[in-house]
Amino acid sequence: MSIHLQNDLDRLKRELLQMGSLVEEATNKAITSIVQRDPVMAREVLEGDDVIDSKELQVEDQCLKVLALHQPVASDLRFLVATIKVNNDLERMGDLAQNIAERSLYLSSQPPIDVHIDFQRLLDRARGMVKQSLDSLVNEDSDLARRVCEQDSEVDELNRHMFVVLEDLMRREPASVERAVQTLSVARHLERIADLATNIAEDIVFMVEGEVIRHRPRPRTARPTPAR
Repeated sequence: MSIHLQNDLDRLKRELLQMGSLVEEATNKAITSIVQRDPVMAREVLEGDDVIDSKELQVEDQCLKVLALHQPVASDLRFLVATIKVNNDLERMGDLAQNIAERSLYLSSQPPIDVHIDFQRLLDRARGMVKQSLDSLVNEDSDLARRVCEQDSEVDELNRHMFVVLEDLMRREPASVERAVQTLSVARHLERIADLATNIAEDIVFMVEGEVIRHRPRPRTARPTPAR
C-alpha cells in the first residue's frame, strides 16, 4: 500500500468517526428529550440535522476520490465499501433521531399516558446498540459487532409488545389516541435505529473478516411478559 493511500484512508476513517460521533450525540439527545420531556434538547437535535447531512456528503465525496485516485483492492476496498454503507446508515439514523425529537416536542406538551410499558428498556437497548456498533467501528471489533446483531430481535419484540399495549389503551381511552400514536411512532423509530445499528455491525464484520452475514437468521429472544 502506498503512503498516499494510507494517509487518505486514515483521514477517511477520522471523518467517518466524526460522523458517528455526531449521530450518536443526536440519538442520545433525542432519547433523553423523550425520557426527561425536554423540548429544549429536542430542538437541539432538530437544529443539528444539517451538520450531519453535510458531514455525510463530505465522507461520501472523500470515498469516491479515494476510489478514483488509488483503485484499492482486497481489505482496502472492503473498508471503502463498508464506509460508504455505514455513512449512509448513519445519516438515516440521524434522520430518525430528528423524527423522535419532533415527537418529543409534542409529547412534552401533553400529559403522560397512563399505561404500564417498558419504554425505558426499549430506549436503553436502542441507545446501547448504537454505542456498541460505533465502538466496533472504532476498534474494528467484529466480535462486538456480532453481539450487536444478536440484540436486534429483542428490540423487535419490545416494539411489538408496545404496539399491543398501546393499541389496547387506544380502544379503552379514545382521548389518549394521539399521544399513543406519537409514542408508537417513537417506538418504531427506535426500532429502525436498532436495525441501522445492526446494519453497521454487519458491515463491520464484512470489513474486518470479509464475511457477509446479512439475511442470516438470528436467535429470537423470549417475548416480554405483558404488564397487568
